[in-house]
Amino acid sequence: MSAPAPPNRDKVFDRALISISAVVVLGTFMSILDTTIVNVAINTLSQDFHTSLATIQWVSTGYMLALATVIPLTGWAADRFGTKRLYIISIGLFLIGSALSGMAWSAESLIGFRVLQGLGGGMIMPAGMTILSQAAGPQRMGRVMGMVGVPMLMGPIIGPILGGWLVDDVSWRWIFYVNIPIGAIALLAATKLLPRDEPAAHQRLDWLGLVLLSPGLSAFVYGLAETSSSGGIAATQAWLPMLAGALLIGTFIYHAARHAWPLIDVKLFKNRTMSAASTTTFAFAAGMFGMMFMLPLYYQVVRGQSALHAGLLLAPQGVGAAIMMPIAGKRTDDIGAGKIVLGGLSLLLLGIVGFTRVGADTSFWFLGGCQFLMGLGMGASMMPAMSAAYQTLQRNQLARATTALNIIQRVGGSIGTALLSVVLTHQLASRLPGGAEGGLGSAQSLPAGARDRIAPDLAQAFGHTFWWAAAIIALAVIPALLLPRSKPQAPAAPGAEEARAEEALLIEV
Repeated sequence: MSAPAPPNRDKVFDRALISISAVVVLGTFMSILDTTIVNVAINTLSQDFHTSLATIQWVSTGYMLALATVIPLTGWAADRFGTKRLYIISIGLFLIGSALSGMAWSAESLIGFRVLQGLGGGMIMPAGMTILSQAAGPQRMGRVMGMVGVPMLMGPIIGPILGGWLVDDVSWRWIFYVNIPIGAIALLAATKLLPRDEPAAHQRLDWLGLVLLSPGLSAFVYGLAETSSSGGIAATQAWLPMLAGALLIGTFIYHAARHAWPLIDVKLFKNRTMSAASTTTFAFAAGMFGMMFMLPLYYQVVRGQSALHAGLLLAPQGVGAAIMMPIAGKRTDDIGAGKIVLGGLSLLLLGIVGFTRVGADTSFWFLGGCQFLMGLGMGASMMPAMSAAYQTLQRNQLARATTALNIIQRVGGSIGTALLSVVLTHQLASRLPGGAEGGLGSAQSLPAGARDRIAPDLAQAFGHTFWWAAAIIALAVIPALLLPRSKPQAPAAPGAEEARAEEALLIEV
């Protein structure tokens, strides 16, 4: 079967690029949906498997650790085997993990199958983004990212709604089985529609970098996961693996700067735009993913809403993102990412500040309006910031740049979620009966009557925690000031400067 013709970069969206975008959207949407759909089923899984909440939470944490472990391999694997082949293998591995997770017979088997699922899921998004960035080229990257980013940002909104419905009315097993038809279509489409690419077979795997970075990220994420259940960051179970992980990551950076073929090319960060986009993405992910973790808890713990209703209340955020992302993508291509991202962060900050004023009976209309502002801000922040980095890089740098940005985004989201979780736990413990022994678990298990009596105190705890999210987003403004504020130009090909200088010399002679 012949591959489709290469995209025509003179048009914004030609047929080939639309086909490639659709394939990438299918795979990435499936992987993003899975990271959020499971959260609403944690209590049900704990009851069905007769195990503690601390144990069953590893269904989510194990998946996250697998993602952090495998992402560093994506850049090398894309160069070595080709992005099309890597994308197909990743989706296939994810589907096998999904099917096995749905058939799990114990908490331990489910955790193991989720790790397998994460090993595939971790490579789907960076491989897909690499394919898309190569097909679009720098001049169209902002517009394309704006279009394909809509379903990606809708995943965290649809996930809780779909998960709540499946858990309540069908079976928890279907939160995994639902991936199978989506993934099957994505596999078939990828096989037929993605263009062939030539692997760079001469590159060798940086084994030392892999030994340093993957365990380092895993240890760091594990420490973050332990901060909530072990009494905060001061607990040995939290700070010791975080310190070990940070040392391994630091050693990797030192090693990568001196290696010919590093797992992640840290020299990319000498590019000012790449550094600014990476720092902005990190802070944005920390604040935004932390908020997305907090909002369903507020609706369930303070307002007494079911998992399904809490998911439905998050819908305005997705609507705002869906409206803004295509607009922001087009404007990014026209005037540069700097102005767009600063405007997006301002909208996002305004929406979060509204949530700092929450009470026990705050109008759902007001909260929906704040979430709509947050969605607008999300749509004008995340994808434009990442597009700014892609627009200044060579084609052969895109695979490793995508890997680096995905790691930065996921680690930032993990840090933000862990930080806000610790802050909320402390705030709740100081307000609930039982003091420090109360915390989030006590708040979630309160009967309706008791919750109504202390709901104002619970709301204050959430409001205080939302201020932390606002502060993180405010910090993202600093690196965003360094993003380009003019129409992006195609990066010069390697050796182009020398060629132009030689041509100028010949003309003079």
